[in-house]
Amino acid sequence: MTQKTAKLQQADETRTTRYAALLRGINVGGHKKVPMAELRSLLAGLGHGDVQTYLQSGNAVFSSANQDPAALARELEAAIEAHFGFRVACLVVDGAYLSAVADACPFPAAELEGRQLHATFLSEQPGPERFAALDAEAFLPEEYRVGDRVVYLYAPDGLGRSKLAEALARPAVVKGVEATTRNWNTVAKLVELTSP
Repeated sequence: MTQKTAKLQQADETRTTRYAALLRGINVGGHKKVPMAELRSLLAGLGHGDVQTYLQSGNAVFSSANQDPAALARELEAAIEAHFGFRVACLVVDGAYLSAVADACPFPAAELEGRQLHATFLSEQPGPERFAALDAEAFLPEEYRVGDRVVYLYAPDGLGRSKLAEALARPAVVKGVEATTRNWNTVAKLVELTSP
């Protein structure tokens, strides 16, 4: 191995990526309580740097040299289960992906309130057959679009009153796929926190 190759390899090993960890279903109605200070400690204990959390609903950002988001998610799920005694589904995505999701939004995000626009992040790309039974016109003015491992949802009256959100959460659509939803304000903040 030449000295130049060794330096390149060392630089690659020390290169870090900024990630967001999206935890599903924590701190809702007193169930699956995960204090953000403890989540930050867990992530730091796993060797990650620049750890921050956003809100109480399971959003953490961190830097890691590990370039495998799925492995990072599995590691965090195992750490949470060992520490808290219950399983929490986690999706880990990098800042470049989050930025691409924001840039590809098919709805006019700048013209909408954050509560009207949501992104459901998925662990894998859904095939069109998952949405075949949904009659999109029946839910108007609510709308959805499928992106890269994300479903964009426009719900003018908010997520809590959305019939389309209920339909998109049915087993026929999400069975076997980890999914977690964030409003557009949160998406924008996570883009900001994970940008280089």
